[in-house]
Order: sequence, then structure tokens, then C-alpha cells
Amino acid sequence: MDLWQLDATDLARLIRTGRASAREATQSVLKRLHAVNPAINAVVRVLEEEALSAADAADAKQARGEVLGPLHGVPVTTKVNVDQAGLPTDNGVVPLKDFIAGHDSPVVANLKRAGAIIVGRTNAPAFSMRIFTDNALHGRTLNPLDPAVTPGGSSGGAGAATATGIGAIAHGNDIGGSVRIPATCNGVVGLRVGYGRIPAFNLTAPGGRPPGAVIMAVQGPHTRTVRDARLALEVMAQGDRRDWRWNDVPMRGPEPARPIRVAIVPEVPGGTSHPAQVEAVRQAGRHLAAAGYAVEEVLPPDIERAIALWHIICVTDVFGSLWPAMQKMGDPDGIAAMQSWLSLHKPADLEAYIAAMTEREALALRWMQFFENYPLVIMPVLCGLPPEQGADVTPEGQAEVLDNMRAALIAPLLGIPGLAVPVGRHGALRTGVQIMAMRNREDICLDAGEVIEAAEGVVTPVDPAG
Repeated sequence: MDLWQLDATDLARLIRTGRASAREATQSVLKRLHAVNPAINAVVRVLEEEALSAADAADAKQARGEVLGPLHGVPVTTKVNVDQAGLPTDNGVVPLKDFIAGHDSPVVANLKRAGAIIVGRTNAPAFSMRIFTDNALHGRTLNPLDPAVTPGGSSGGAGAATATGIGAIAHGNDIGGSVRIPATCNGVVGLRVGYGRIPAFNLTAPGGRPPGAVIMAVQGPHTRTVRDARLALEVMAQGDRRDWRWNDVPMRGPEPARPIRVAIVPEVPGGTSHPAQVEAVRQAGRHLAAAGYAVEEVLPPDIERAIALWHIICVTDVFGSLWPAMQKMGDPDGIAAMQSWLSLHKPADLEAYIAAMTEREALALRWMQFFENYPLVIMPVLCGLPPEQGADVTPEGQAEVLDNMRAALIAPLLGIPGLAVPVGRHGALRTGVQIMAMRNREDICLDAGEVIEAAEGVVTPVDPAG
């Protein structure tokens, strides 16, 4: 087996025990990148020289007998919307192509400190605001399972890179599904962490963000195994006190009462559901029931209202902050997609915005009470199949896209974790589910994800479809 085919856990073990070197691992992943990336355009900035230099430094460190990090020598990727020193934080925007970061963001710094080798930067839509990864600066990323449909967004490059073996871990971020949607579109594992779990800020953006982004946006990894998601979380979550939201809490919380009760939601209220995604949720429930979980089909509180509140808060934030910049610097499809969203969901006035934020707080309390009885909630990531490329540029197409992604909006609104894992298939595509839990309980999401993965089989890298 070539080194690029291994997950991060196995690859780190091989390097640590001297059966492979960091340079060999990096060369293997770079060779895979050059073989498959031209077909999918997942990595838009290849860092070959820098990666090989970092790999040589890692091997020299190991030869000196120094303490090694948990990802020592493991090739990974980072997304173009996060600061990485000496590189542009372009966010898929043409006027930002030379917007060079002077310092690493915390998540990038944590990956480096853990010994990871960053081999490239992955694509995102302009301003990271679509579930289609396409922009005028870097072009379109294709789904390696089916190039006619989206690889997801905004971390579509990360999901596609992971699926094809370009690195064992890909960094992404999520405010409305941007880790979990690419994970399910590309058939890999994606972890959206809860509020404050991973420190996050860009020093290239010292002006701050609007309230909705502050409470909803988080970082997270794409991986091919659940154990790698756990490993990546432990690395990415190392603290940085400059982020006032960062939670200094243990990675494992108190053991839930046994059997662990699971609420599954195969058909998400408020719109249509594809039978394949409905079946994926029920199949995940059967896997967990076979392992001793107590699984019931039961609805958490006010799902439709949660979806509506996400739109009220985010549309108002975007209209007051990002929309002017998008109109000035965005690409035509990104502008059209955002304009379509704004035509469907109007920004709120001050009174309505405050009311929505207040109602969100009350809804979060009801969900936390629900989690006391059902520590896990499972529903699809997408309620339908991945949409065809560019489907969101008209109001009619955008309405269908938003209907499809409504299940992905709940976790950001509430600030809770969601682990996307593949379950089942539909033609060339994987279907999948998200496992949600109370804030800071990524651990029980990952535990359940490992049970499902054991039944479904571990994800293996794919070659891009023709």
C-alpha cells in the first residue's frame, strides 16, 4: 500500500517507528496530488517546496531524538480562507489574491506544532458563502464521485482532496454546513465542532465579525476515518487565549447513562426528503441499535423554527457586512447566488434581529433539555442528493438548494457539534448522516461514528470519476 493511502493514525505510527520518513510520506502525497488534482482542482496552491523542506526538518528532528508531535510527518491541507504565514488569505476572491498573512491562524499553528506537513491550500467559493466550490480566482472544484454535482461548500476543496488521498486530514470551517456538506458530498468524514472548541481568528481581519458569525462559525477536519477525526480534533483544539471563545474543557465528558438514547430524524420537517437520505438515517439507527444504543424516531424541539432563525440571523449579518464587499469584489456567480438568497430571505430590522437572537437562546435551552434525555440526535446532512453544479444562481434554484441543506443549519444555530459520516450509497454517490450532541460532547459523537463506521466500512481513497 502506498503511503498516501494510509490514514493519519497509521501514517504517524509508521513514521514514529522509523518504517517511513516524513519526506517519503510527503513525496507520496505530492505524487498523488499531481496525479489526481488536475481532474478535480481541489488544491489550488501546491506547497511542494515548502512541504519537502518541512518534511526534511521533521526527519532531522526525529533523528536528533526530539519529542515528536501526534501528527509528526503527516501531510495535510488547509483552506484558502484561513491565515497561513507568508501566503495569501484570498478566500477565493480575485482582489485578495495578494492579501498575504503575516502570521498563522491558531488552527494552522496547531497543525504545524503537532508536526503536520502542509502540502497545499484547498479551494472555496468566493467569500466561502456557497455550497458550490467555484470562484473567478481559482476556478471550479469537481466532485471526484460525480463531476456533475457539487463537491459541497464552502470547504469543497478540502472534502474532495480528502476523498482522493491528497492528505489524510484537510482543514475546513463551518457556519451553515461547510464541513459537513462537503463530507457527505464526497463520501468522507467531517467534524463540525461545537462553539469555542477550536480557537479561531485571522489576524488579517482585525475588525471582527458580525454576531451571527461569532456564535456559529467554527473550524473542523475532513478525514477518511473517525479515529483521524478524533486525532485531528485533539490537535486543532489546543488553546489560544487570544480567542476569548475558546473552551478549556476536557476532550471526554462524563459517561452518559446506558443505554445511550438516540433520537433519529429520518425526514426533517419543513421540506422534502430524498428516500436514500431517509434510509441512511434509519440504517445508522440500526447500526447503533445493534451495538446497544436505544434508538427512537423522535423530533427534537422546533426544527422548522431553528432553520428560520438561522436565515434571519445570517441574512441580516450578510446584508449588513458581507454583501457590500461581495458586490464590490465577488465573482458573478457568487453575487447571483447571494442575491437569490437575499430575495428569498429578507434582512431583519433591529427589533426583529434582537427578537431572533433572543429566541435562539430560548430554543437552545429547549434543545439542551432534550439532550438530557437523548444525548445523541441523528439526521441527514443534506435532505436530498448533492445538487448539480451552479444550481443556486437563480431564486428558484437557490430555494431548492436551501431546502436541501436545511438539516445542516441547526447545529450552527445552536453552537453544537455535528459529525458527518457516510452511510449507504446512491449510485456513484455516498449518502450520509450527521451525529449531533450537546456542546463539548464531540466525544460521544465520535464514539457513535466509530460504531457506524465499523458496520459500513472505512472510507478508502477514490480516483476521480471521468
